[in-house]
Amino acid sequence: MNSLTGTVGKDDFLRLFTAQLRYQNPLNPMDGTEFTAQLAQFSSLEQLVNMGNTLDSILSYQDSLNNAFATNLMGKMIKAEGDRVHLKDSAEVFYQVPEDVAELTLNVYGPAGDVVKTVEFGRQPAGTGRYDWDGTDGDGEVLPEGFYTVRFFAMDDNGDPVDVSTETLSRVTGISFEDGVTYLELDSGTRVSLGEIREIWEGGV
Repeated sequence: MNSLTGTVGKDDFLRLFTAQLRYQNPLNPMDGTEFTAQLAQFSSLEQLVNMGNTLDSILSYQDSLNNAFATNLMGKMIKAEGDRVHLKDSAEVFYQVPEDVAELTLNVYGPAGDVVKTVEFGRQPAGTGRYDWDGTDGDGEVLPEGFYTVRFFAMDDNGDPVDVSTETLSRVTGISFEDGVTYLELDSGTRVSLGEIREIWEGGV
């Protein structure tokens, strides 16, 4: 028996079962029904142990695949949900609206949190769209390299806000592991899990 968990393993079960057979009262032996039930219990236990070992192997193999996949993404550009970009010369940002909207607006925030540029898109249909930011502010001046936040806002015909999903392109610069989860470290200063990747851009930007 495992003293820590209080559970009986397969080997412990066999020892107990063998001892029970050896020391049973010959005048009152275990009947066939009880004997069959004990064997069925052992069979179920063995199957559970084997199943657990198989699941452990599958999970270990899955982890290996995830790690290999993450390694192959090093240096590539990925699109994922997020609102932070690393501006060098330009940056690409994407949006997704669940319905037709009367107004769609993009605000770009500088490192200090101030709005450095606002773009009005007007009426937009439901679906996805892309904005190629040339790295300039609202006055057309080129902004310095750094981290910027991009956020889309939308309203319907009644003036009610509509949720907009923002996605950005970032380059994978590293890999980290936490609590069994593989994360990609991005040049935007953020990180995403493999499940958060929307697209992989082979050519880079």
